[in-house]
Amino acid sequence: MFHLVGHAMERGWVGRVDGDRVVHLAAQTLQSFFTGGGSAREHAEYPLAEVVLLAPVLHPPSVRVFDDDGKFAFANPAAIQGPGAEVRSAADPALAPRITGVIGADGVLAAFTILAEWREPVRPQPKDRDFALGLGPVVVTTEALDPGACVEVVRVDGAERARLPAAVFDWQAALSFAALGTRLYPGDLLAGPTCGLVEGIAPGSMVEVEVDGIGILEQRVAD
Repeated sequence: MFHLVGHAMERGWVGRVDGDRVVHLAAQTLQSFFTGGGSAREHAEYPLAEVVLLAPVLHPPSVRVFDDDGKFAFANPAAIQGPGAEVRSAADPALAPRITGVIGADGVLAAFTILAEWREPVRPQPKDRDFALGLGPVVVTTEALDPGACVEVVRVDGAERARLPAAVFDWQAALSFAALGTRLYPGDLLAGPTCGLVEGIAPGSMVEVEVDGIGILEQRVAD
């Protein structure tokens, strides 16, 4: 999802990143793109430097956050914030980087993106992670990315604070467990286990979460 620099839109347009350009696709949301078979008529194209990337799924129907034992907890869909967002916290927050699956049509796992799970250590669980979930900058199809081969890097004000291989995770087992007795909708998010926790991020810090093959999700902690 994107909009042009200087022309802010909350939801934005669906686009395909192709090198240093973005192609505008004729779909209202990423969910409608998936349900339309993963293809859409192309509109104009724009230089990547002239667009602002947004959360790929602004209003997911549900967010499930998995631990490494395959169990999950529900997180707050209203907490989703896209690239460039200013995260507001009651105390110096912590951040748990996660690779996240995005459900497409017919309940299948269609793509992956980055989820920055912000936490407030001063609040009891699960309210400690109820205020901000960073998402983006783009989604990458399951055919184009092996999440198990990725490395997750967290930088705070340009200084590397964590560099770890992505957690080993059975995505198909997680998908089956999430779908047990219910229905998964396009845009539902399945966040895989975190590979670590970066704590004590000071107000005013610029934070980057990078996953090779997906990109860099950048957000700032408010002063």
